[in-house]
Amino acid sequence: MGTSKNAIRFILDGKLIEIENIDPTRTLLQYLREDIRRVGSKEGCAEGDCGACTVVVGEAVDQRIRFRAVNACIQFLPTMDGKMLFTVESLISSRQQLHPVQQSMVDYHGSQCGFCTPGFIMSMFALYKTDADPDRKAIDDALSGNLCRCTGYRSIIEATQHMGEYPVSADADPIIYRPAGENVEDVSAQEQEMLERLDQLQRKQGLQLKYGDAQYFAPASIDELAGIYQQNPDACILAGGTDVGLWVTKQLRDLPKVIYLGNTAGLNQINETDAGIEIGAAVSLTDAFDYLATEYPELAEMFRRFSSVPVRNAATLVGNIANGSPIGDSMPALIPIGARIKLRQGSKSREIPLEDLYIDYQKNAMQSGEFIESVIVPKRDESMKFRCYKICKRFDQDISAVCAAFALRLDGDVVASIDIAYGGMAAIPKRAAQAEAVLSGNSWNEDTVRQAMNALSKDFSPLTDMRASAAYRRLAAANLLYRFYLETRTQDALTSEAVNVFAVQA
Repeated sequence: MGTSKNAIRFILDGKLIEIENIDPTRTLLQYLREDIRRVGSKEGCAEGDCGACTVVVGEAVDQRIRFRAVNACIQFLPTMDGKMLFTVESLISSRQQLHPVQQSMVDYHGSQCGFCTPGFIMSMFALYKTDADPDRKAIDDALSGNLCRCTGYRSIIEATQHMGEYPVSADADPIIYRPAGENVEDVSAQEQEMLERLDQLQRKQGLQLKYGDAQYFAPASIDELAGIYQQNPDACILAGGTDVGLWVTKQLRDLPKVIYLGNTAGLNQINETDAGIEIGAAVSLTDAFDYLATEYPELAEMFRRFSSVPVRNAATLVGNIANGSPIGDSMPALIPIGARIKLRQGSKSREIPLEDLYIDYQKNAMQSGEFIESVIVPKRDESMKFRCYKICKRFDQDISAVCAAFALRLDGDVVASIDIAYGGMAAIPKRAAQAEAVLSGNSWNEDTVRQAMNALSKDFSPLTDMRASAAYRRLAAANLLYRFYLETRTQDALTSEAVNVFAVQA
């Protein structure tokens, strides 16, 4: 399949779209609304929070098309190369009938002013294609990235609960209309054809685009990536774009050089090795969290409350780690269990503990031209008691005021080792060294824990900001340590549900 070297290719409504001369940071939403007048997708926040811009991206995974909702407002258009795209306009049938998702929204009065409706429809469509019988938890999660100011959500949730009950015409396009679970093992002729077309779009060599002085690289191999970044250490490395996208849409930054990791072979993989679970730099948060939660089920609630489904579908775990935000949740969760990162610079590789990556606010230990190739999470140590807690103002899609994680090993009732890490308490994700010293080698009892709670004031001097006051953060950090003790004490330990305000909902 021939193409211009300065063009991207993707499939929209069964048609091959080829676009030349693209600004590397032009968003997918700008293209939809301004270039091809698909104005169903709306711009509400331009930062991936409101969901009015939600679209669905299709990719070939395990010989099937995988459907995932993402935010078009912070997805750069060139990242669509080699993929399928579905917008709310894609759901129209040849008979001009509403899709079951749309009809259910009408019948259950889920739309009022209508501004947010197309985004809800696309989140519902992604669920329609991936979950044959979603329960209330799955529905709440699927809609977690969509905000509505009119309905109070009850009618939208009802519409989602009933969308799978509508009949589908036998001649309707199965890619759009066949719900999840229907003939799940039977790949339709239409889907098989689309899989073949997607395969033809995959590049054997990396993509390079030029637009004026701007450059966009999408390397096909790790070696190619390492070479490009070594030659262009001033380039911006782009994975999911859920943070970098805001640099453009909210901070109006110019990014003259962008290196996209999403098409780099080897970076999209999760591998189990003797060292642990190795998660590549392009693996989405959705896939990374699903995998890690089987090894560390204590992380499941925090993972569920980490951003929203569309953000997790686009964002990457390594991207969150590389960002190094003091309020990023993945780092304090992974530091106590001994996570390490693999760094690559040209042909050289090295590994360091995750906690050693961070030097100061927005400063890290990476050298010029060096990038994170993967994060390695140790296999579960069954002797370890582990918990992770997230404190924020609402359950869904909120940034933590405090995030805390604890990994404890006991020898009888004596602390053999304890690792404590907090986010939101310092300029970087940080271990609580003073509190650890108080606990290590001493009895795991209330008196010792109280002393460690007091020692946290020597470890941290948190700031007051819009999310929490310094006093609140200090109190919350200490109380989370106490909660951990209550759940892990050697006598009369409480269950997590007994001290979790979200236990009923979760």
